[in-house]
Amino acid sequence: MQRQEIRSLADLAGEGSRVVTNVVRDMHDGISRRVFGAIGPAAKPVRVVHDTVAAMTYYAVDRAVRASLDGAGAVAAEVYGRDEDDTVQSHLPIARAVAALNGIYGDELVNRGNTFGLRMQIRRHGKPVDLTAASIAAAFPKATGRIVVFVHGWCLTERSWWRQPRTGESRRPYGARLRGELGFTPVYLRYNTGLHISQNGRALADLLNRLLALWPTAVDEIALVGHSMGGLVVRSACHYGAQQQHDWPDLVRHVVCLGSPHLGADLEKGVNVASWALSQLPETRALAAFLNARSDGVKDLRFGALLDEDWSQCDPDEFLRDRCHEVPFLPGAVYHFVATTAAPRAVGMLLGDRLVRAHSASGRGRSRQIPFEPAHGLTLTGLHHFDLLNHPEIYAKLRYWLTQPAISQTGA
Repeated sequence: MQRQEIRSLADLAGEGSRVVTNVVRDMHDGISRRVFGAIGPAAKPVRVVHDTVAAMTYYAVDRAVRASLDGAGAVAAEVYGRDEDDTVQSHLPIARAVAALNGIYGDELVNRGNTFGLRMQIRRHGKPVDLTAASIAAAFPKATGRIVVFVHGWCLTERSWWRQPRTGESRRPYGARLRGELGFTPVYLRYNTGLHISQNGRALADLLNRLLALWPTAVDEIALVGHSMGGLVVRSACHYGAQQQHDWPDLVRHVVCLGSPHLGADLEKGVNVASWALSQLPETRALAAFLNARSDGVKDLRFGALLDEDWSQCDPDEFLRDRCHEVPFLPGAVYHFVATTAAPRAVGMLLGDRLVRAHSASGRGRSRQIPFEPAHGLTLTGLHHFDLLNHPEIYAKLRYWLTQPAISQTGA
């Protein structure tokens, strides 16, 4: 393990201890406030002593634990660290754990400068690909003029596209089949799903701009495929790429969103409601603060926020308020959606694919409408959210879509 990774592990442990200490401290404070408030003014002298001792105790415990962990990390890094070792993120189980951590807490990891705070990268055979002409040429020796970019969902990595279908069949990932059958060169990304979707959208727009300039051969066509949050990141990237007058948006012919919560995800809405309710009582405000420490990225899933304006001037924990601005589709591209329900019609409409309901994945809401054409969508029954990553019916539709010429769409 590399030295900086050992230090980052110690930093994570210290941050975890801080969170636990703060939750205990704040719950203690909330309970004591209730007790002293019930007694009244007569309890004020005792309350002053109690609050002072409690504050000093929690501060001392927090500082001592974190200092010990930092020291242990520094020592372990010097004794056991080997900078010539491969990064632990090249090992799939660890990469999955890091991706999940980033989905929940990735924005804070970046703010802390922690090594495990992911940045957007092209990945090939589990390794990052530098954005240089030599590295791109080496990673894609048989590059074609047709590129399909795959963008994974929340808490996942690019390896999620290798998921095998539950049907028991052994199926190659979508990208490998599109390469063999239609001549597309698949490009897979890994990114920090804890950052704002708009931040990842800007990063993807810039990455595609650089990739186009470095690609070994002339590019004729780009297709973008996003699963879950990835579909929102793709739509955001198209907006920012067009806004910055990049060349690559003019080459996008198809945008495919697989189970993307364009109108929001019910799970995040439920957490928002729970944290708001917990914040109303002093005894449970600490639990509300703990829930509200979840990442910016997952909060963006509440209503499908794609732009900086959707979050920059508001309280991220306000109660169920949709501030999202609608984002036009690229005029030269066809946008497709895939929605699924994990149960028959009545129950399926209520539960969706267990994470995203069909009306959100297809963009059909009461107050908001994402301008997908019904003819360019697919709704299936009996599949859950992660079946979308590799399923024969979805691949057949994806293959069909990518063989069709782009028809200009407009929409707000």
